[in-house]
Amino acid sequence: MEKLIFATNNQHKLSEIRHILAGIAEIVSLNDIGCDEDIPETADTLEGNALLKAQFVYERYGLPCFADDTGLEVEALAGAPGVYSARYAGESCDAEANMQKLLQALIDIPQPRNARFRTVIALINAQGEYFFEGKIEGSIATERRGTAGFGYDPIFVPTGGTLSFAEMGEDAKNQISHRALAVAKLRDFLLCGK
Repeated sequence: MEKLIFATNNQHKLSEIRHILAGIAEIVSLNDIGCDEDIPETADTLEGNALLKAQFVYERYGLPCFADDTGLEVEALAGAPGVYSARYAGESCDAEANMQKLLQALIDIPQPRNARFRTVIALINAQGEYFFEGKIEGSIATERRGTAGFGYDPIFVPTGGTLSFAEMGEDAKNQISHRALAVAKLRDFLLCGK
């Protein structure tokens, strides 16, 4: 079974990815390989940031590696916060501050406040560089709803549903989420033996 480095130490992401790729690849984290460096995310696109992280690890450790970057893109804000989703309210701010800033920015925008979550995975191996994208359409609620999940989950309602990601619970969310869709494409690629 192929060993792949996932350029993260986020335990939530790591657990989710290991579950989806079980039996297909052995997934190791940055911590598992002794990498504790802060990998820069200085690109202005999700694709660019995912590739920067994967290249950083591949060049230093020489093992096949993949990395992801995720953004929430709000139509009324011309795609913001997008690539800056994790630091929308400032470099040292948390998810709560990011949500509050977003809700404030949309306070005068009527429903539906269309948005999409998008995840891009960059994989680097001896054969080259590959990208896998997952996205889910939805809208931004007017207030926080639910306690599960993380990030913007309490205010994102997927199209066709009435529950926020945070109200759905992890299992239901992970069947339809942007990250799950991107990882499914990575899984299919690995199964094809490319």
